[in-house]
Amino acid sequence: MPKIIYIEHDGTRHEVEAESGMTIMEVAIKHSVPGIEAECGGACSCATCHIYVEEKWCAVTGQPEEMEEDMLDFAFDVRESSRLSCQITVSDELDGLVVKVPEKQF
Repeated sequence: MPKIIYIEHDGTRHEVEAESGMTIMEVAIKHSVPGIEAECGGACSCATCHIYVEEKWCAVTGQPEEMEEDMLDFAFDVRESSRLSCQITVSDELDGLVVKVPEKQF
């Protein structure tokens, strides 16, 4: 199983095992990672699962599609590495992925 590492804004680290096929958001909710609210349940319609993908992983996770980019306009402190965790699907290729959770979601 791939491991995903979530880092809270205060530096608290959560290293969890993820099932391939789940989204980064679903994994965070399953493991009660603080800061991922996911109010829309993963429908890409609320931006409350905003994360920052560590730079070395950006090529692997890819770029946001248009709908995700539109929703990121509503996120807090958007950066070059911002993504919605509901739009990144776990695969073996993401083993060791590091994402940071913003201080707040909006």
